Amino acid sequence: MDRRVPALAEQLLLIERELRALGVWAMEAPSLEALASQEPFCVDTLSFEQWLQWIFLPRMKTILEEGRALPSVSGILAMAEMVYQNDQARMSRLMEALERFDQLIGGHPV
Repeated sequence: MDRRVPALAEQLLLIERELRALGVWAMEAPSLEALASQEPFCVDTLSFEQWLQWIFLPRMKTILEEGRALPSVSGILAMAEMVYQNDQARMSRLMEALERFDQLIGGHPV
């Protein structure tokens, strides 16, 4: 097992917690059509928060649970910085959690 798995699992929980704390955690899933977007981050059909909740978190949890190979890089913070460029103060804790996720995927020490 990759030594980063426990720390990554914790980061995924922290990301979910921040989405909930910000009040952007949705109770209903987007349509199947919206989830099937072929665009990066589903930018044409989902908000960034929806993408995190309905695409990113489930995929990463599956990768960890099934012991699949982890991605070698992650640039999720860069996307968050673009999305939240006018709201960075409110989204700072979420962005910190995403930054730590990027660092862990990139192999930075836990």
